[in-house]
Amino acid sequence: MAATAALSSLARLGSYGFSRGRGLMFNRIQRRGIAACVDPSIGLTDEQKEFQKVAFEFAANEMAPHMAEWDQNEIFPVETMRKAAQLGFGGIYVRPEVGGSGLSRLDTSIIFEALSTGCASTTAYISIHNMCAWMIDTFGSNELREKFCPDLCSMEKLASYCLTEPGSGSDAASLSTSAKLQGDHYVLNGSKAFISGGGDTDVYVVMCRTGGKGPKGISCVVVEKGTPGLSFGKKEKKVGWNSQPTRAVIFEDCAVPVTNRLGSEGQGFNIAMKGLNGGRINIASCSLGAAHASVLLARDHISVRKQFGETLSNSQFLQFKLAEMATRLVASRLLVRQAALALQENRPDAVSLCSMAKLFATDECFSICNQALQMHGGYGYLKDYAVQQFVRDLRVHQILEGTNEVMRMIIARDLLTES
Repeated sequence: MAATAALSSLARLGSYGFSRGRGLMFNRIQRRGIAACVDPSIGLTDEQKEFQKVAFEFAANEMAPHMAEWDQNEIFPVETMRKAAQLGFGGIYVRPEVGGSGLSRLDTSIIFEALSTGCASTTAYISIHNMCAWMIDTFGSNELREKFCPDLCSMEKLASYCLTEPGSGSDAASLSTSAKLQGDHYVLNGSKAFISGGGDTDVYVVMCRTGGKGPKGISCVVVEKGTPGLSFGKKEKKVGWNSQPTRAVIFEDCAVPVTNRLGSEGQGFNIAMKGLNGGRINIASCSLGAAHASVLLARDHISVRKQFGETLSNSQFLQFKLAEMATRLVASRLLVRQAALALQENRPDAVSLCSMAKLFATDECFSICNQALQMHGGYGYLKDYAVQQFVRDLRVHQILEGTNEVMRMIIARDLLTES
């Protein structure tokens, strides 16, 4: 099976032990265990538990010890991501014949949730890269698939998704980056904003206007770094997501072969939205991992922190807060996994469920992380403590891959159409 094949590389790397990183969750989990009520392995198959174990251990060893450094020094950890790709995490739901792992959307969610316990920012970039690789695998010609997918799945080459523009955020169908057909090339002019990996990545999946106004005038092309006319803006300074660079991507008479188009002319907006349906599950899954880590960090902190002569865990108010956090975490996880199944099965409720999962999980998981910070008191505001980074990294999840306000619009439109 593809799933078993993807695990085979684990034997080559050796089995991971648990590291004792800077105040992060893993050393504490090993000592105390994960309470059954929040155990993310509950309900999974044996094979899924194996993927999850590999991802948790990789997060503990390769990500968690460096999470604060990557954030503080704005390091894009390419070599670490390539190690993750050796475990099959560079093209999780890309077909095996072009180097992917061929796993399901649910498997993907499980993996991203586990990885993000080690660094939500880095895992979020890996999820975007996976989305781009899937788009090329699904909508590209055989030539494009064979050219790009093997290097993307190994993460020897990295990908960026280019939809948002300075003048078109939530109203993505109004994008203005133009692609004029000249012979056997499209000539692109315009710019994209807030592009994850921009300037450091190698492959850009770009939505551009080949026709008239509206979504039917949009096509999707793949642009390689180094193409004349492709340039980048300054590296943005961000609140979170500091382990991945963000820049504007600029096209000035940038000639791209027509053969680099994904799908047919005018299909680009549909391709973009199909990519984002999975992207919304992926980013929600990243939120789950950070929230899971934060619940355990809060639990451990109040179990040892003493005030008024006793540990904070004896406070019924904080017990109730912890119970609410755990409940919201598990509810979010269940919704995300249900949405992943719906998308995998191409069910008619998939788009709405992906929107619900993204809306609910990113809102609730940010709230969980924020409450965990509060339970740490002043310590939670120090950069020596991981919980503050989870808060900063998760805030943007409520904005990207479609803002949570747009998620509400999609859900409401579905409800009103059905009525």
